[in-house]
Amino acid sequence: MNIRRKLRAHTEVHTGPLNDILFILLLFFLITSTLANPNLIKVNNPKGSKDTKAKQDIIVSIDKDHNFFIGSSRVQGPMIDSMVKEHIIKAKQKVDTPSVVINADTIAYYGEVFRIMRIAKQNGAKVAALVK
Repeated sequence: MNIRRKLRAHTEVHTGPLNDILFILLLFFLITSTLANPNLIKVNNPKGSKDTKAKQDIIVSIDKDHNFFIGSSRVQGPMIDSMVKEHIIKAKQKVDTPSVVINADTIAYYGEVFRIMRIAKQNGAKVAALVK
């Protein structure tokens, strides 16, 4: 008669690869968080078919309440012309032809968008509309 107990296999969770996975996830989130643009105001953009990137020297945003922003600072409506011109002059000290990126909500007045485009073109800047 065999009285010896059978050797049971111990179940264990191998945590060695867990460190590698956590390290890779940490690097991924650190890299993607630095790519986010903190000067961007959230607006509802129209959908576009092509993805084009422009160097963003000056970002002008118009939200759904028709508020104007340059970068993340709010600008009064009548002052937007002079403020855009002033920012273009400052950007020309660093770059030959600065670019003005217009980030407008879908329900914003596009007459205002065209006004900002005209001001930027008159002052020698490239204009790009930010469209998703």
